[in-house]
Amino acid sequence: MTSSRSVLDLMVLVADKNIEFTIKGLLSRPQALGTREVSSRVVPHPERDPGCFLRAKEFLRPFRERHRHALVLLDREGSGRDEQTREDLEKDLEERLAPDWGERAAAVVLDPELEVWLWSDSPHVETVLGWRGRSPTLRTWLTQAGFLQEAAVKPARPKEAVEKALRIVRKPRSSALYRQLAEKISFKRCTDPAFLKLLQVLRDWFPVAG
Repeated sequence: MTSSRSVLDLMVLVADKNIEFTIKGLLSRPQALGTREVSSRVVPHPERDPGCFLRAKEFLRPFRERHRHALVLLDREGSGRDEQTREDLEKDLEERLAPDWGERAAAVVLDPELEVWLWSDSPHVETVLGWRGRSPTLRTWLTQAGFLQEAAVKPARPKEAVEKALRIVRKPRSSALYRQLAEKISFKRCTDPAFLKLLQVLRDWFPVAG
């Protein structure tokens, strides 16, 4: 969402187009997020995850006067700091952003990667991935293919599971798929810590009026 105002609510720096389209899809649903409408700009870093982690401060500095808040999103895997925890990476980034942004900036690290947000029990997942009406069901296939343990909620290797499922149905992987899912999937039963942090940050910054 964009705004004609000189100052936007939110500047979002992301690692790639898939995260960009996901965030745009999420921000288009303020009621589901539990926020007011948010004017925003979402920009992928040309150096992807390592660029977001190492150079977010310099990248975002020119935007601080015309944006009320800044948000950085990247995958833990591929960041160049894969051995560190999500929490440590977020803390590191936020400390480096603080001199320019104070408490107006936050970092969200997707663990291990964006696709962990995609996998839910929503029927929209099967539809968007082109699996609806197939036998076995998508969840059964995930288990049979070794991506999903019997008691697990999400695949341990979420990105590989998405790529394999799309290859089977011969559907191209595109950023548009991520936006479609972000615009449709319910957030109510999501338990992913990074996603819950994102929700809380957005609700704190952009509360519903009244």
